[in-house]
Amino acid sequence: MPRREEPQIGLAKAIRQLRQEVKLSQEALGLIADIHPTWISHIESGRVNPTWGNVRRIAIGLRVPLPELAALAEDLEAKYGTAPQPEGGGGR
Repeated sequence: MPRREEPQIGLAKAIRQLRQEVKLSQEALGLIADIHPTWISHIESGRVNPTWGNVRRIAIGLRVPLPELAALAEDLEAKYGTAPQPEGGGGR
């Protein structure tokens, strides 16, 4: 099965939103999830797609059930689509 190459914008936005809601920096989430903060930044910006293992560790770090993270990601994907959005705005 080919890898999905397009950015997972809904997941990226969901991770950022939840991280900000729990008032964690990218560095703090990276420490908790054992993922380098640069990768957290890349994931949140849609530059890289996280592995399943990283998504699970991020959900644990955010203290949200994986299905809740997935549901929010799906909602945001429907709202914003799959194209990367510039920082600071511009949804559809």
